[in-house]
Amino acid sequence: TTLTKLLLRLSDIQEGRILVDGQDLSEATQQSLRRQIAYVPQEALLFHRSIAENIAYGRPDATMEQIREAARQANALEFIERLPQGFDTVTGERGVKLSGGQRQRIAIARALLADCPVLVLDEATSALDSESEQLVQDALATLMRGRTAIVVAHRLSTVASLDRIVVLDGGRVVEDGPHAELIEAGGAYANLWSRQTGAYLE
Repeated sequence: TTLTKLLLRLSDIQEGRILVDGQDLSEATQQSLRRQIAYVPQEALLFHRSIAENIAYGRPDATMEQIREAARQANALEFIERLPQGFDTVTGERGVKLSGGQRQRIAIARALLADCPVLVLDEATSALDSESEQLVQDALATLMRGRTAIVVAHRLSTVASLDRIVVLDGGRVVEDGPHAELIEAGGAYANLWSRQTGAYLE
């Protein structure tokens, strides 16, 4: 989470540099940086507005057809269309009228519509039940396609399919590699994986 704050320049680093495509982030304006990064946090931030307005937040000029398509790709269209007012449903302050899984899928639809080259997911599935998690995981797979995705997760099912996994412990990188390689290495990642998948019961 500290890394995501640094990437979005919600905090600035005290020493060292963060480079994106060779460009130092400290030399980019926050506005230009945030136009390139779609961010899906653990607790989706929704406004006291309609579902359509919430999805279009990052792209206010989007057409209703584009909003519907983003919702479809985020596995949100079905539940939205079941609501009495559909896309005109007001979500309530912080999205209180929706479940956690529904709020996350609205946030993913927003990120899909924004269509940024870099995607940052910060514990995007950690607060969900298993059924919601599967729907959100499927939507995230769609969202990550063709983008650079930086995924922060303690739930390893979220990261197992990614190209590269970096394991941090106490602020330091202790392992770095793809899932199969880290399992083979038998270190911290393999240990966490066995605990989370129940392999230790065998």
